[in-house]
Amino acid sequence: MTQPTPIRRAPGHRPRLLNAHLRTALDLAARGVPVLPLRAGKVPFGNCPACRDNACGGRPNMKTPGPCECPRPCHAWAAATADPDVLTGPVWASAWQQAQAVAYHPGGTGLTIVDLDHADAVTWARRELPTTRAVPTTRGQHWIYQGAMPSANAVRDGVDVKSTMVYARWLGPGTGTMTALPEAVRALVAKTPSPVRPAQHSVSAPAPAGGGACPHRTPAYLARGIAMAEQRITDATSAVHATVYRTFLAVLDTHGRCGCLTDAHVGRLYAAARAKGETVRHCNDAWTNALTRLGL
Repeated sequence: MTQPTPIRRAPGHRPRLLNAHLRTALDLAARGVPVLPLRAGKVPFGNCPACRDNACGGRPNMKTPGPCECPRPCHAWAAATADPDVLTGPVWASAWQQAQAVAYHPGGTGLTIVDLDHADAVTWARRELPTTRAVPTTRGQHWIYQGAMPSANAVRDGVDVKSTMVYARWLGPGTGTMTALPEAVRALVAKTPSPVRPAQHSVSAPAPAGGGACPHRTPAYLARGIAMAEQRITDATSAVHATVYRTFLAVLDTHGRCGCLTDAHVGRLYAAARAKGETVRHCNDAWTNALTRLGL
């Protein structure tokens, strides 16, 4: 039986034993791959109380206002790191003890994954895309290309593109030679249809006392609101349908009347919901119901 590998740390630290997931994470980190633990259900660990609903402002690479200095594995993909001291430190120890899998940030290591979710999607890829390194998944394959790009879900039936600002489960190195990211993959995201957009309404809102600008049109205010909404959906562990609807409702109630929402903002909310297993139809229904509830 293989003995667990002890962590080598500076004098004064008691060595702890590595479990299989942490060993895998350290092997990947040694190659410069940013990694994070996943809990049951193949989802990231929820934010700590200080970071819940992105109250901390989010991590800097999430492009939200204010840096987050929390050392815990909060903020899903944005917590991914290749720093072995962080991975083996006492703050992450509990997460690794509970971990059910290892994930990595593809865009953070200059990669793009075409996630093919079923046999028909694999057949389509073999016909339409350049061959590259392939990793078997439960129902299909991950095709991995060298190069990063924006991510998008449901670019066609059973096909997601995972690169920047998302995580992917580590399923092994795969087989085949990795190919440079082709234009055919970039075009998949460019052709993704825009999600339903709320109707634009002009309202007469009085300026706050002192003549300040309407906070709904402050970019940082809106950016933080969208990031908090994404995190609320991502953190849902049950009642996902209800959580998506309530989140859409809250966003529209705050930002839907002043015309500041764009297709890109709505797309981010849809992407978060799709990552939790919601279909486009479910997203459209939740968005429409929220619009109707608010009379927009």
